[in-house]
Amino acid sequence: MRISDDGRGMINILRVTDMQNHPKLFSTFMLQLLAELYATCPEEGDLDKPKLVLFIDEAHLIFDEATDALLQQVETVIKLIRSKGVGIFFCTQNPQDVPASILSQLGLKVQHALRAFTAADRKTIKQAAQNFPETEFYKTEDLLTQLGIGEALVTFLNEKGIPTPLVHTMLCSPRSRMDVLTDDELNALINKSKLAAKYNQAVDSESAYEILTAKLNEAANQTQQAQQQQVQQKQTQAKPQKETSIFDSPAMKQAERTAASVITRSLLGALGLGGRTKRLW
Repeated sequence: MRISDDGRGMINILRVTDMQNHPKLFSTFMLQLLAELYATCPEEGDLDKPKLVLFIDEAHLIFDEATDALLQQVETVIKLIRSKGVGIFFCTQNPQDVPASILSQLGLKVQHALRAFTAADRKTIKQAAQNFPETEFYKTEDLLTQLGIGEALVTFLNEKGIPTPLVHTMLCSPRSRMDVLTDDELNALINKSKLAAKYNQAVDSESAYEILTAKLNEAANQTQQAQQQQVQQKQTQAKPQKETSIFDSPAMKQAERTAASVITRSLLGALGLGGRTKRLW
């Protein structure tokens, strides 16, 4: 949240165009953003005006393919974040894109025209009309298909928290150019931004997957080293045992005694000290 030099609030646009084809990633990102806002902002109670207003365009991407657990978390954050002075607008083409449990938490509803080209469209328009307060002044279901450009049905909560009667309203057109910025215009705005120096620098934080993978690899290496040490210890112990078993065996001792006897007799015979040999004629 930033304030300009003259005390007015500033509009920040967060582009997440790369997430349009990944609804689960987009819904997870938005839940993380809302949860971080709730955890960061101090408790403010019931303010006359919110300190921060968050507009979520293409809001249907949050709820497409979202799990029940994720939807429950989003609903919980939406209920609690108002006490932090944060207001949230969900912008989508069809009000049925927003789950009923979350739609019921929205105090301000601005509905532009809906067109009925098929039976499914007529069913959707009927359901959308039932989401507004009952009125005897308008035929809401018919009026939704007759709204022109810049026209909308509006209802909000009054000072006592009661929904106001439904009103057919003409909206002021934006006092800006309704067009895509050129590359030169976009670069000029970025260069003047005080946030560019901070957020233009890419930061590749170590992910949980990378941390877990490193720990698993370290554990695998330690296990492999321990196994290699055990094999080496077994080989070292087996070698002296093998040598001891050869020289201490009974067969080896008998061979030693026989060799000693033969050598002794040979020496005595060479010295002429051996016994006489009887000849048989």
